[in-house]
Order: sequence, then C-alpha cells, then structure tokens
Amino acid sequence: MDAVGVAAALEDARFDARQDSRHEDLADDVRGRAELAEWERLDQLLAAAPAGTVYDPDTGPVVQDELAVEAPAAAVREAQRIAARADELQALRELHALEQTEPRAGDEAARDELTRRAGGYVQADVDAWLARALTAHRGHNRDPTAREAAAGLLTPPVLAHAALLAELARLVPGADVDELAFAARLAATEPEAAGDLAAFLARAWAEGS
Repeated sequence: MDAVGVAAALEDARFDARQDSRHEDLADDVRGRAELAEWERLDQLLAAAPAGTVYDPDTGPVVQDELAVEAPAAAVREAQRIAARADELQALRELHALEQTEPRAGDEAARDELTRRAGGYVQADVDAWLARALTAHRGHNRDPTAREAAAGLLTPPVLAHAALLAELARLVPGADVDELAFAARLAATEPEAAGDLAAFLARAWAEGS
C-alpha cells in the first residue's frame, strides 16, 4: 500500500473507533484499538519515507515479528499431526488394513516418522503402499500437483517402485498386486536398476505404439 491507501485505511479505522466508542459493549474492543494503532504506525512510517514508498505487509517488521512468534507453535502442531498420523498408520499396519486406506497429504512425513521410530529400519509395507497409491493416483495423489509434491518427498526406492508398477500395469493391465511383489523387492535392493527397467519399458511402449 502507498501513503494514500494507508491514509484512507487509517481514516476508516478512526471512524470505526468513534462508532465503537458510542456502544458500551464495543468500547473496550482490544482488537479495534490494535488495528487503529497499526494504521497510525504505518501512516507515520510512510510520512517519513521518500515519496512513492510502498509498504509491503509481507516484509513489514510487525508482520514478520508475528510470524516469528507463530512459527514455533506451528512447528509443534505440525509435529503433533505427523506423529498422530504415524500412530494411525502403525495401527492400520497391525490390522493389515493399509491397502484399504486412502493416502493423505503429509503421509510421506508420517512414513519418515515411522522409520525414525524404528531406528532407521525401512518400513517396506508402508513404502509399498505409498508406491502403489502414487501409481494408482489414490487419495491426495489424484491431484497432479500433489503427486509432484509427494514425489519430491519420497525416497528413490519408492519412486522406482512406483515407476516400475506404472509400466508393468500398462504391460499387463489385469495383473494382481501379489503378482507384482517382485517390483517392490527389486526397487528396495536395486532402485537404480528398477528405474532403468521402468524407463526401458516406457520406451518400448512408446516405440511399439
């Protein structure tokens, strides 16, 4: 906002403050007073700045200070959400119900949390579930942008598994999940080879079509 825009907003805030002062239930509106004080601060800031200066709220010190205060709390909430989803996935694993579960945004982080809890042990069943969900565009993977984001968070073995599954599904559309179990083993032990095989099959498909 430029000085003119800030001045107009300040006048609006002052008008609202005068209106509130006439109503007993609004006279002690802390939020309104804080808003008025902020517009007054911006008005003074731009008045002292060179002509043509524009205030950007994304870089304003007050906004940045608020974000800095909020960031740790937001990080704690996100960690709690990831931990809760990891607990849920763990329970689903124990019930052998992962395949009936729709993946959600953030499950890649929950997978990492499960691996961390296991002391770095790869969660093969979770990895296979994520690869199959990515290939079949299940859950949040239905959105291309979400798929791209998920792919950026998954490990090379999971991505190689997903790529190989996609090509095998094109080769044998009716193949059962159990019939393709070898793809997970290959991707886990030789992810680069699995990726190369997926690329080769894609090329063969393109040249044969």
